[in-house]
Amino acid sequence: MSYDPSRDGAQMDFRQRMSYGDYLQIDQILTAQKPLSTAHDEMLFIIQHQTSELWMKLALYEVNGARDMIAADRTPEALKMLSRVSRIFEQLNNAWDVLRTMTPSEYTEFRDDLGQSSGFQSWQYRLIEYAVGNRNLAMLKPHEHRPDLLEKLKAELARPSLYDEVLRRLARAGLPVPEEVLNRDLRQAWTFNEGVMAVWAAIYRNPSKYWEAYEVAEKLVDFEDYFRRWRFNHVTTVERVIGFKRGTGGTAGISYLKRMLEVELFPELWRVRTEL
Repeated sequence: MSYDPSRDGAQMDFRQRMSYGDYLQIDQILTAQKPLSTAHDEMLFIIQHQTSELWMKLALYEVNGARDMIAADRTPEALKMLSRVSRIFEQLNNAWDVLRTMTPSEYTEFRDDLGQSSGFQSWQYRLIEYAVGNRNLAMLKPHEHRPDLLEKLKAELARPSLYDEVLRRLARAGLPVPEEVLNRDLRQAWTFNEGVMAVWAAIYRNPSKYWEAYEVAEKLVDFEDYFRRWRFNHVTTVERVIGFKRGTGGTAGISYLKRMLEVELFPELWRVRTEL
C-alpha cells in the first residue's frame, strides 16, 4: 500500500492555504526563461546567469548587513555574514562547471541572439564591487539608460565601502589608521596605503591582543580568495567557449577579463604577509 502523508498530519489541500510554490513565487521564477533561439543550450546559458544574479542578490544583502554591523560596532554578527558571502561565491564558482559543459559550437548557435548584452553590464555585480571598495566610475556608463539603476550605484558610491567601515572600526578601537584614509574621497577606488598595512601588520603580529580585528581580516581574505577564483573561472570558461573573440558587449573579451584578475580589493591584507 502506498504511503499517504496525510495520515501523519501533512496538509494536502492548499485551496485556502499558502503553498510552497505560492511562498517562493515559483511560477514567476520558472516562466522567466525566454530563449530567443531554438538552440538547446540557450536554456543552460539563461538559467546559469539568472541563478548567478539571485546569488549576487543574497551576496549584496549579506555584505550590506555586515557593513552595517561593523559600523555599529557589532563585529561578531558581521563575521557570520562575511562567512556566508564566501560560501555564496563558492556556489557562484560551482556554476561555471555547469556552463563549461557547453561547447563553442553550441554557443555559436545562439550567440548572435544576445545582441550587445554582456555580463559586465550586470548592475548587481557592479554594486558588489562598489560595496567592497573597487569603485571604477567609468563603469557607471553602461547603466545610464536606466536612471533607477544609476541612482542605486551613485548612492553606493556616496557611502563608505565595507573596507572603509572596517578601517573606521579599527580607528575607533584605537589603532593608528591614517587620517587621509579616514577622510578620503569615497567615490574613488581604494589604493594601497603603507600606513594601513602597518596597522594590519601590528594586528597580525599580536592576534591575541587584536583578536576581533584579526578575525575580520581573515574573513575579508576568505572573501577575496573566493572572489578571485570566481574571476579566474570566468576567464577560463570564456576562453574555453569563445577563445579570443571580442565580448558581445564590445569588450576585448579575454584580455579585458584578465585585466580584472589584477584588481586587488584589500591589497594591504595580501601584502602584509610578506612583512611578517
